[in-house]
Amino acid sequence: MKLAIGCDHGGFKLAGVLRAHMKDKGIEYVDFGTHSTDSVDYPLIANQVAKAVSGGEADLGVLVCSTGIGISIAANKVKGIRAAVVTNELCAELTRSDNDSNILCMGGKVVDEETAVKIFDTFVNTRFEGGRHARRVGQITDIEAGRL
Repeated sequence: MKLAIGCDHGGFKLAGVLRAHMKDKGIEYVDFGTHSTDSVDYPLIANQVAKAVSGGEADLGVLVCSTGIGISIAANKVKGIRAAVVTNELCAELTRSDNDSNILCMGGKVVDEETAVKIFDTFVNTRFEGGRHARRVGQITDIEAGRL
């Protein structure tokens, strides 16, 4: 599995924790920055990560800003992306198993480091269940394509 990760200045510290965790676990990843607390525009970073996931360069993505909200809104503008803001392990599990979310979004001001690592592990290790959920994800895809 290969991941794409990106953050803005508000998510810099938490993203660093997640990068170190991925390295410790031997998870391959593409890093789209940022690498400092200097102010950057999160939509541009979200776009890069989302395009890496939608284009198959990465299997899943991780985005971190101050709240996870803005960066998720930007990522969700890319066709084929289902980016979810997650604040606990249950939401991480359900967004993967039920919604087939492909980008995990968290907030550096919202989620502590220990919880973030647990959320990350849950997200990455949970598989989409399909079944009745596949019909609903298909409807989301139809909305995205303008068919509904």
